[in-house]
Amino acid sequence: MDFKTATNELCDGISHKELAEALGVSVATIRQARLRSEAKAHRSPPENWEDTIINLAGSQIQRYRHLISELYTVRQHLLFPAAKRRKGA
Repeated sequence: MDFKTATNELCDGISHKELAEALGVSVATIRQARLRSEAKAHRSPPENWEDTIINLAGSQIQRYRHLISELYTVRQHLLFPAAKRRKGA
């Protein structure tokens, strides 16, 4: 894994579009619900938004765990290249 791939994985968040799709609402609804409550365009968040956020956050955690594992694996192969050869022999 190279630097660009690793940093792309690290910085790849969830877009308003992905959040809207997961909640079954429009992107505009997401943006309006994120406004300060005193803003004229503010809207209430979608029902049961907490469960969706929990699930999306869990997915992000899994992605980060995979990234960490991949980087540790690369590091191990760089530090101990002979171990890789013995394992396959």
